[in-house]
Amino acid sequence: MSSSKNTRFIASPGGQLSGRIRVPGDKSISHRSIMLGAITEGTTHVSGFLEGEDNLSTLNAFRAMGVSIDGPQAGQVTIHGVGLHGLKAPAGPLDVGNAGTAMRLLAGLLAAQDFDVTLTGDSSLSSRPMRRVTEPLAQMGARIDTTEAGTPPLHIHGGARLQGIDFQMKVASAQVKSCLLLAGLYAEGQTCVTEPAPTRDHTERMLEGFGYPVQRDGSRICVKSGGGLTACDIDVPADISSAAFFMVGASIAEGSDLTLEHVGINPTRIGVINILRAMGGHIDILNERTAGGEPVADIRIRASALHGIDIPEDQVPLAIDEFPALFIAAACAEGPTVLTGARELRVKESDRIQVMADGLNTLGIDARPTEDGIVIQPGTIGSGQVDSHGDHRIAMAFAMAALRATGPIEISDCANVNTSFPGFVELAGGCGLSIAVLD
Repeated sequence: MSSSKNTRFIASPGGQLSGRIRVPGDKSISHRSIMLGAITEGTTHVSGFLEGEDNLSTLNAFRAMGVSIDGPQAGQVTIHGVGLHGLKAPAGPLDVGNAGTAMRLLAGLLAAQDFDVTLTGDSSLSSRPMRRVTEPLAQMGARIDTTEAGTPPLHIHGGARLQGIDFQMKVASAQVKSCLLLAGLYAEGQTCVTEPAPTRDHTERMLEGFGYPVQRDGSRICVKSGGGLTACDIDVPADISSAAFFMVGASIAEGSDLTLEHVGINPTRIGVINILRAMGGHIDILNERTAGGEPVADIRIRASALHGIDIPEDQVPLAIDEFPALFIAAACAEGPTVLTGARELRVKESDRIQVMADGLNTLGIDARPTEDGIVIQPGTIGSGQVDSHGDHRIAMAFAMAALRATGPIEISDCANVNTSFPGFVELAGGCGLSIAVLD
């Protein structure tokens, strides 16, 4: 797919989703496999690695810091670790593109290195808030400069001696938690993070997989410096965030019967399953097992008559990346759906509350944004032109909306779908969505 801003999707109305498919590997776990594999002692082998642009940005950043990495080739990556203190100063700024996860986690990992480094990103990432990580890192002793607005680029000054802190998070964020835990690997004493609500725990699981002690006591997670990581094999499961589009598509398209293989069902990520089931979705979890320390399963979805709900706020952190897809499900349900407690959606790759509301309104659905959520009144999805604002999840959500539309939906600015889901158009077309790409 072209990287041009002019890349558009044309999704034609109708159809159903059927068959067995495997969506690409989990983006969050792929990021962390490179980061932690790079600072281990020994060689780490990764299978199922997501070869999307975001993860390749992370991989290239560590190559620039002297880490030898073979691949990726067909999802296989081999990382020759340099140990906790083996990273080297890059020749220039590290450009992580659109990868917010990479920038925020790298800020923690690099805050205690003995060299200066600058983290940059694309225009979208350069507008996203970074004080949520730079301020607690400063409390630990890090020296990081941002723009006056608290946005990238991040200029990290080397040689800082970090001190462990006991940090109470005000907003649930796996990126902030992971950033501070990674900084804690280098900080004197103990670093603890207390979450206001559960968030994805891939960092904690992977640290333990690499043999690094992590203390968990309810919502409080702690690490101490002085340990080391030992190389291991990592099997990256299929990304539930990518699977979510197909779960919604199969739920809303009459006659659909689709099975998604080897999907990660980490308890901190299954909000989309819980919410769809609460709406009346017909979802079966099959063949549950463990791969690389992460729970995985096959997920079978059949079309069902959905009904609107008030989404429980305790499910919001467990489904924060899946709401663009869930908004499409809400548009096809019987009765209104109300989301609250999701202010975080306004500072993603786009303001996902406003952008989704604008697109739904364009297609004839009454979607009213609120300060921290949205109210969606279901109706008939019409035809129209929708702007994704360069947000990969917005683009894929509106593509699935065509399954219930009365006419074609044209979605603009879709090149960033490659950040999380290379091959989306081909996979979606292969199981029943009528979709084409225009450059």
